[in-house]
This record gives sequence, C-alpha cells and structure tokens, in this order.
Amino acid sequence: MPRSDGRTLDELRDLSFDLDWSPHAEGSCLVRCGETRILCTASVEESVPRWREGRGEGWVTAEYAMLPRATHTRNSREREGARGRTQEIQRLIGRALRSVVDFRALGPRTITLDCDVLQADGGTRTAAVTGGWVALFLACDHLVRSGVIPSHPLTGGVAAVSVGIVDGEPSLDLDYREDVRAQVDMNVVATHDGRLIEVQGTAEGEPFPRPQLDALLDLALAGLGRLAREQREALQRGALARASEGGRSAPGT
Repeated sequence: MPRSDGRTLDELRDLSFDLDWSPHAEGSCLVRCGETRILCTASVEESVPRWREGRGEGWVTAEYAMLPRATHTRNSREREGARGRTQEIQRLIGRALRSVVDFRALGPRTITLDCDVLQADGGTRTAAVTGGWVALFLACDHLVRSGVIPSHPLTGGVAAVSVGIVDGEPSLDLDYREDVRAQVDMNVVATHDGRLIEVQGTAEGEPFPRPQLDALLDLALAGLGRLAREQREALQRGALARASEGGRSAPGT
C-alpha cells in the first residue's frame, strides 16, 4: 500500500550527504533524509576528560540540538542546559558511535559530534546517528591523512533508522505525519554488518505481539543495509573528489 508521500512500506526516504559542509570542522556533513536536515560536525581536541587521563585512549561524545524554527512552531533555545529529550538523544548518538571506535588507535584526544537539526520532519535522532558516523569517519580520516595517527580508529560503520506500525502496517523510516499516529514507534541502530547496537521500541496504545517485533526488526535491518551502502558510496565519492583535486583518498570503508 503506498504511503502519503508515495513510498512503499519498505522504502526509505530520499537520502543524501553533503560532505565537508563546514570548512572549519575536521569532519562534517549535511544529511538530508526526506524533509529532515541535520548538520553534523566532528571536532577534534587534543585532550580527554579528566577521568580518562593516563590511559593513552581517546573519547567520542555527542551533542544534539534543534534550531528554534526546525519545526512548524518556534521552540525556545535550551540556554540553561539540555532538556530530558535532548539528553536522551545525544547520549544515544554517543553510545552508537563509540561502539565502533578503537580508542587506543585514536590516542588521547576527544572527538565531539555536534548534530544540529536545521529542519525536522521525523527521524531526527536516527538521521543524526547516520550522518554523525559519516562526519566521524571524515574526522578520523583527517587525522590519518595529517599524520596525527598511523591508522584509522574506526572498526566499522553505524547507521540508524525508524520503523513502526502505522495504520496496522509495518512501515520503514517514518516521517512526522506517520510518527504522530503510529501504533508502535521504534528506532533501531546497528553496525554495517547487521549487529544491533540499540533498539528503542514503544507501543503508543495497545501492546503489540512478538511477531510484530520480529517483523519490525527485519524491516529495519533491511533498511539499514541500504543506508550503509549510501554512507559508503558518499564517502567514496568524497575520496574521489579529493583525489581529483590533488589530495589523497580516504581509506576504504
């Protein structure tokens, strides 16, 4: 059954990555997922949190924010610290990205991912994870190409997607209109080779049976495989563009 935007139930929204969008960050991309737009920047600092000093290992953390007019009505800026939802999302982003980092290979430095939502139409946390990994890869690649570290510290790739039961049907990659009326809402984060990192699922009304959970996970993992290909292809295009400009290409993903 076609959805309101014409997609099939197992179809992702249009996705693109605009690499090196922020010239001052060690890694950055503007991720577009349907009508959702998020700027993801990765900044490198030559220090680690105090509790991590002396180990010879690095750290990766994340911050998430939504611009006041990212939504239909203006939201106030969080000037006095991140609120509960914001804290939850940025912790999710950090956990997801740290799962594929070799901290000893990174060395005693911190990479901070800033994920700023410019326009929201559902799936902002999943798009932030997906775009955040691309920005993180670019920052790590910058460290390798600059001779700061000898080898790439990422051990794999990460992507995230939403799934849900909408009008009784399992659906992939919900937009805002679908998200607000979903009977079940779930976010799934996994590695490029299909290992699960995090599953967040909630029944918004009636409880749902185990077979529906299995169907949603299968749908999500199929979508995540396609997202992983999009991430890798975007990085390969970026590497070719740098090579054509006289730079060295990024290591394989």
